[in-house]
Amino acid sequence: MAKNRVICNKNNVDYLSIRKAMVSGARTIEEVAKITGVCTECEGCKNELAGILSSVCGCKKVSLETVVNAVKNGADTVEKVGEITGAGTGIDEESGEECGKCKGLIQNIIDLGR
Repeated sequence: MAKNRVICNKNNVDYLSIRKAMVSGARTIEEVAKITGVCTECEGCKNELAGILSSVCGCKKVSLETVVNAVKNGADTVEKVGEITGAGTGIDEESGEECGKCKGLIQNIIDLGR
């Protein structure tokens, strides 16, 4: 699980704001920029945005592409996606409890099919 940190140094946009934009349907740098105000030009944006956008579950290192493929192949619930990919089934290192922070994004992927 990624800890919150500033990604866009120019406009002070943090990781969680970017993930919330993804949960609301943003999938491209342009869509994230429109929702969050990331500048797309600072070192943080250049070095991290693409990686954030391509990842769904940091605990299990599951990519967006893997989750989208699972959905296209019939996984129609968060639980089914987790069974197939492992996404949403990680353990929080600090608390030792199930993390599940990516479940909202997984549901959005199911809802949008992308």
